[in-house]
Amino acid sequence: MTAPLQEETNRRPIAARSTGWARRFSAALARSSVTPNQISMLSIVFAAAGAAALLFMPGWPGLLLCALGIQGRLICNLLDGMVAMEGGKKSALGAVYNEFPDRVADSIFIVALGYAIGQPWLGWAGALAAALTAYVRVFGGSLGLPQDFRGPMAKQHRMAVLTVACLGGAVEAALNGTQWLLLAAAWIIMVGSSITCFTRTSAMSRLLRERA
Repeated sequence: MTAPLQEETNRRPIAARSTGWARRFSAALARSSVTPNQISMLSIVFAAAGAAALLFMPGWPGLLLCALGIQGRLICNLLDGMVAMEGGKKSALGAVYNEFPDRVADSIFIVALGYAIGQPWLGWAGALAAALTAYVRVFGGSLGLPQDFRGPMAKQHRMAVLTVACLGGAVEAALNGTQWLLLAAAWIIMVGSSITCFTRTSAMSRLLRERA
């Protein structure tokens, strides 16, 4: 497998890459002095801001700001790869910056979710399960297999669940002052991520047996 083809195979499929706004933004960033690694690190800033809003701004305002923080994090995750690959600004440490800020941002959001609903253990369990999904994917890649981005609770699914919970939770908080949607999201992320670890491990094992 040639290097460009291998890089494309190991790249998370994101439909938004083909949208006009994403192409325009990535092209502008590629022409600027901003590096893909800086964009990757910015995703942690959005995650920290969103998590802080969730924890320290009770009620619907904090939930809406958290949803915005999630989207900012995802936009950074989209643009860093586009600027690196399509913009021709890859670096020797790009692979490191592509992975580690993602794991940090995921953990920040999911752990904060646990504390926000008064169930810290659930947040930590969800963050651990989410990190393990990435570990299984990268471990498969280290064995020479294509990296497996399947769900049911891959990164984009986790953030979609949390975004919907924040938006719906803002309405719930304004009307009832309850957090049932946030609690449900924490359980969905934890259980779904655990199932994703199983599905990816099963697929990896099957491919290894076929290769043998």
